[in-house]
Amino acid sequence: MAGNKQTEEMRIVLVGKTGAGKSAAGNIILGFDAFESKFSSKSLTSECKKVTGGLDDQRVAVIDTPGLFDTTYSKEMITKKIVHCIKLSSPGPHVFLIVIKLGRFTEEEQKTVQMIQKIFGEAASKYTMVLFTHGDNLEGVTINDFIDESEDLKNFVVQCNNQYHVFNKKDKDRSQVGELLKKINSMVEKNGGSFYTSEMFQEVERAIEEEKERILRENEEKNRKEREDLKKQWEGERLKEEQEKLMKEQERKARESAENVNVRAGAELGAKLGSFAGPIGAALGAALGAGVGAAIDACSLQ
Repeated sequence: MAGNKQTEEMRIVLVGKTGAGKSAAGNIILGFDAFESKFSSKSLTSECKKVTGGLDDQRVAVIDTPGLFDTTYSKEMITKKIVHCIKLSSPGPHVFLIVIKLGRFTEEEQKTVQMIQKIFGEAASKYTMVLFTHGDNLEGVTINDFIDESEDLKNFVVQCNNQYHVFNKKDKDRSQVGELLKKINSMVEKNGGSFYTSEMFQEVERAIEEEKERILRENEEKNRKEREDLKKQWEGERLKEEQEKLMKEQERKARESAENVNVRAGAELGAKLGSFAGPIGAALGAALGAGVGAAIDACSLQ
């Protein structure tokens, strides 16, 4: 299901198993070291994280999901991470980038699209794309030939709309990022010209907006004083510009705070999911109930 067109920010959700290179890929997309990335057998971060950057005129928000599909986590922990991911990518992601390290294609990776569909909705697969990392390992082999070597991998790419891209960490040329964004924009246009959303995302977005408005009301006096202080520095059109800029910044901070409201998973998962603390968690309770537990069971992540 496509959401209302929003060109200000492209939201990219990175998914994949630990060690695939999600954090490194996020850093390449953003053009700076936003996520901790080094060779390790375990996930370096325990929570989903959102960082914003851009390339040329394209503003990009990258949501890293370390361990989202990690077999070492309990159902409760996986659900908590999914909740956080949904909040950070609200009102909906433009693409789920499934990050795969060039090499042996594992059974766990094969289940990623299934997991995305079961948690975020069947139509979410239309917004998936494969991002291969460690492109330097191809050593003269084309990515098409590499994909054709494995029937499982070839079928997996088909599930992802036959959309894929390769990142070479050693290549410092930003053109590989530009090419990726072009592919994402093209895919989004084919899907109706906007981001993916669902009833679940819409519920979360409503809750986030309500929390944002509450925060703005709470800080109304402080924010008003900041706007008044601008009158001492500027006047005329410049004053108007500075006040608009400040109001946008105040709204951005309130939105960021609303997205990061502390959410705790309840005790019961599966057919009935326990309640979540906070207004955003409450909105998620019913939507995530049977879905997350069933998805985790179906994909053998326990």
